[in-house]
Amino acid sequence: MDLAAGQALARSLAFGALGGLLFQVLGLPLPWMLGPLVANLVVSARGLDVRVPEGLREALLGVLGLVLGSQVTPELAYRVVDWPLSMLLLLAGVAASTAAAAAWYRRCGFDSVSAWFASAPGAMTAMILMGEKCGGDPQRIAIAQSLRILLVVLWLPPLFWLWEGAPAAAPDAAAPAAHLWMLPALLLLVPLGRRLRLPTPSLLAPLLFAALLSGFDVASLQLPDWGMNMMLWGLGSAIGSRFRGLSRGRFLRYLREAAVATMLALAVLALFAELIHRLLGVPRDVALLALAPGGIGEMAILAVALDIDPVFVAFHHLLRMIALMLVAPFLARWLRRQSVSG
Repeated sequence: MDLAAGQALARSLAFGALGGLLFQVLGLPLPWMLGPLVANLVVSARGLDVRVPEGLREALLGVLGLVLGSQVTPELAYRVVDWPLSMLLLLAGVAASTAAAAAWYRRCGFDSVSAWFASAPGAMTAMILMGEKCGGDPQRIAIAQSLRILLVVLWLPPLFWLWEGAPAAAPDAAAPAAHLWMLPALLLLVPLGRRLRLPTPSLLAPLLFAALLSGFDVASLQLPDWGMNMMLWGLGSAIGSRFRGLSRGRFLRYLREAAVATMLALAVLALFAELIHRLLGVPRDVALLALAPGGIGEMAILAVALDIDPVFVAFHHLLRMIALMLVAPFLARWLRRQSVSG
């Protein structure tokens, strides 16, 4: 890491710490994730160089994967039989919400390729690359995708907080750390995930490893309260620092467009979440978080931090990401034919 990158990281973490402390003093939900996120968003939008290196972000995602996989229990198999219907409703909801958001982006002046790939809720890197190959605007797709994730992460915790009438449950500060020997395994798991071409390998390889150990009741990673807060502090800072380099005017215009698109997507997906709740008895907050149009890493963070059935949530977000990766090439081919015939 060069000197400039080190200074940018130090600034990002310092502003993140101030944001986390402020949110904690104010009693806001998820203070050590949303505080650093908002603080870094504000200073990066004002032109300050704040950055979290990709290597550190991947390491923190790896820790999150171990925490998430450790939620798997031997009793989980009995619940899986209820999931096929929720999987079908998820896929239908993704299609409907993508169409609604794409229609809005078309009204904002996006070309059809950029509108569709900006609206697909997940697999952001793949959507940007495929959209560019089809003649879309990669910058607009990237910004729309990033802002959607940011808005979902910012909006959902306060909604759940108000819904429940109290702050979300925090991890038990007195709970002892357990099986910390799993952490060094990340040095092998993340490269293995890349070699196996797993989607989001830094998250999924550790998740599968921990799920296997926890599912057979061998070991389950448990971080102390301060360890969870440090992980959230780093990940929140990484999300908020993505928007450096955008002028204030362009940022606000893109934010308005993305806010409407995200509200449309959330409204459509909330209807499908209600169907899952009524048909399967899944709690509304679990169903909504499982369908929410955020990234798998960000939604996994919320599920763990808010204690909202993280295994159910992560499984459905993984399914959505895989489905998008499979469907996107066919969508790209169709959009190419449309542009040629048009």
